[in-house]
Amino acid sequence: MDKDTQVALLVIGLPLVGLLYCGLIIAFLMNNPFGREHPLITGFVVMVVPFSTAATIWIKASAKAYKEHEMRNHSHNNQVKS
Repeated sequence: MDKDTQVALLVIGLPLVGLLYCGLIIAFLMNNPFGREHPLITGFVVMVVPFSTAATIWIKASAKAYKEHEMRNHSHNNQVKS
């Protein structure tokens, strides 16, 4: 997937996923008395799901970039020594 496709997917897909997530939360609150009776637990779960998803994506991307950076430096150091 090229960078333009990734950006388009991010710009179009992210708001749609956010709307879907909000709709699921509203549906949960309308149909489940537990969600209305325990707002702190519900709010915490609603907050943790997107945060943990974003943190996981961020950590994976950082690890991939760090690995690529290390491989580039390693190959550059080997060329300099030769």
